[in-house]
Amino acid sequence: MAVFPPPEVRRIALESARSRARDLGDRVRWTRPEYVHLTLKFLGEVPEVESDQIGAALRKVCADHAPFDASLSSFGAFPSARRARVIWAGTGVGSEELRALAADVEAAFEPLGFGKEDRTFVPHATLGRVRGKPVKLELPAVVPGEPGFGISRVELMESKLAAGGAVYESVHSLALRSG
Repeated sequence: MAVFPPPEVRRIALESARSRARDLGDRVRWTRPEYVHLTLKFLGEVPEVESDQIGAALRKVCADHAPFDASLSSFGAFPSARRARVIWAGTGVGSEELRALAADVEAAFEPLGFGKEDRTFVPHATLGRVRGKPVKLELPAVVPGEPGFGISRVELMESKLAAGGAVYESVHSLALRSG
């Protein structure tokens, strides 16, 4: 489950991170701009028969949350900038709302057999993955201009592995509560 910033926000974040990691050359596999998203929960393999239950659970979560504003405001790396494997852009505005939304997704999906995440939720958009050994990164402190955007939908995504990496497709797109 994910939310997608608008294309311009994704482009700005990717370009800024790429410019700082230029010296890594092809050591980083950058996320395609159309796939940059903020993950709320990774479900893993999902049997087809459960799609109705998943849709119902997601509808209930979305009905409990109003649309809100967010921004990509900082860069980071997992597990750390000293040993980077994943390069990401974190949120500033909207972080609390994203945490609340993710917590409600966790609570709604646990009874359906989806394990609870054992790590603390960090709202972020993955921008790239380091190939091979981890690297030390010096990333800019902030995303230029802190591009803001509205979050009004949650997407249930399906990913399929292909030769060029994962290909994402929206299975359900649900609006957050209106009014």
